[in-house]
Amino acid sequence: MTALVEATEMVFRRPGGYALRIPSFSISAGEAVAVLGASGSGKSTLLDLVGGVVRPTSGSLSLFEQSTLDLSYRALDRLRGENVGVIFQEHNLLPFATVYQNVALGVQFSRVRRERVIAPSLSEEITRLLRAMDLDANSLMHRPAHTLSVGQRQRVAAARALLGQPPLIIADEPTSALDEGNQSRFMTLLQEARRSSGAALLFVTHDARLIDGFDQIISLDDPAPTEREDP
Repeated sequence: MTALVEATEMVFRRPGGYALRIPSFSISAGEAVAVLGASGSGKSTLLDLVGGVVRPTSGSLSLFEQSTLDLSYRALDRLRGENVGVIFQEHNLLPFATVYQNVALGVQFSRVRRERVIAPSLSEEITRLLRAMDLDANSLMHRPAHTLSVGQRQRVAAARALLGQPPLIIADEPTSALDEGNQSRFMTLLQEARRSSGAALLFVTHDARLIDGFDQIISLDDPAPTEREDP
């Protein structure tokens, strides 16, 4: 199975003594990986590494079979734009743009992702993804994002991340603002939608109740993968 992400003896250090250590870590095509950790455990740092925003201080990290140490940050930006869909903790929708406009942003800056749109038109593909996330595309498509409920906004954000069939979806605490019932609903819809597209999922959370059914679970609260060092 193709490894989309592969790290060996990966260490990332920030000024002040903080270090994230991941002895080995990989995400295969279509795999669902949960990263569990409390606030400050290094979850955001790991996402920055996998997203190509930062490079390891030592060790190796390959993204889509390319070493991050061999690529410029511009090349890493392009690699991320073509291959990674991101669901942010606070959804990051443009509040006064319509649902259609917000979802369409998923392919606006990547020709490769635009070419992967599978429906005859972008509008039809956005409609399909909204329906996959259990949203009424007909009534919501042209509504401004700020008029939606929190749960609807997060599902719109998931549709945006899935647009253009990126092989990897990164979800950064996407259920933190949802109540328990909507958390469960969102997780079910997200898992079904990404399996349908064949995407791998890197899901970051502090809530152990959400990690059932994942192929791999990485705990950043364990002493082995991560630690804090005094300055």
